[in-house]
Amino acid sequence: MKILVTGSSGFIGYHYLTPRLEKEYEIHHLKSDLLDFKSVADEVHTVQPDQIVHLAARTEVEKSFYEQTSFSQVNYVGTVNLIEQATKIKHLKNFVFASTMEVFGWQPISDRIENGEEIAQLEAFNENTQPNPNAPYAVAKYACEKYLQYAHRAMDLPFTALRLTNCYGRKDNNFFVTEQIISQMLTGEICNLGYKEPYRNFIYIDDMIDAWSTVISNPDKCNDGKIFTLGPNNALKIEEFANIIAKKLSWNGDINWNTKPKRPGEIFLLNSDYNLIYNTLGWKPKIDLETGLDKTIEILKK
Repeated sequence: MKILVTGSSGFIGYHYLTPRLEKEYEIHHLKSDLLDFKSVADEVHTVQPDQIVHLAARTEVEKSFYEQTSFSQVNYVGTVNLIEQATKIKHLKNFVFASTMEVFGWQPISDRIENGEEIAQLEAFNENTQPNPNAPYAVAKYACEKYLQYAHRAMDLPFTALRLTNCYGRKDNNFFVTEQIISQMLTGEICNLGYKEPYRNFIYIDDMIDAWSTVISNPDKCNDGKIFTLGPNNALKIEEFANIIAKKLSWNGDINWNTKPKRPGEIFLLNSDYNLIYNTLGWKPKIDLETGLDKTIEILKK
């Protein structure tokens, strides 16, 4: 099976997914700029892939508030270019798209958390939860989902979308929250962070890659426009999350909260389950948060 991968130089693709796929499939890496329509068309039709795995995107949610046009162009227009070419590959088995849990955006419970209300039971969003994207990054990703649904209805494009949870376990990037907290605590007595009130759930990179591999290996079971959330349903307040890491590191420094610019429309709860992908493909996350954090700490210590 020939698979065309976009974004193979990114976090998921470079260190983890591509090396695994290369053991089983004939892998081609998209070299074209997604915004160059002709170049993308030429490359897709030269490869004639059996599947397209679309990872390429700008993913730094915080930056999308300040670079709205760039995020919209790369993440939406670039994806539309690729989808349009995919519809012309008659033997295509699946178009696997990296979406995001951020598409859920604002939900009524978010306002309750922001207002300081104690929530006894946190919701776990799933494929039936109405998305309300509330960041330029999330709006573009949700627009891609809708375009895929249009292409599926109108042109029979097979696709599966994965609404990715906050993933951690990076080897060479401390921009994202887990690696950012660990890196700062490993290197100093002061940790500068943003909001402490939001809740997020977290998935370790090995589980994430297993999910991708499972979808890619079973196109006929999920290429009918399935949209999967991955979970796990383990949402923690960022303040509690930071305290867990501090305890693991025996770190007794000070955390300076609210040291970053306030984001317009901050989302105070993102949490999800994995019921649909489990019932469809038998996949579920295996690495608990404690184990995943221990692994990430060892990675960053090195």
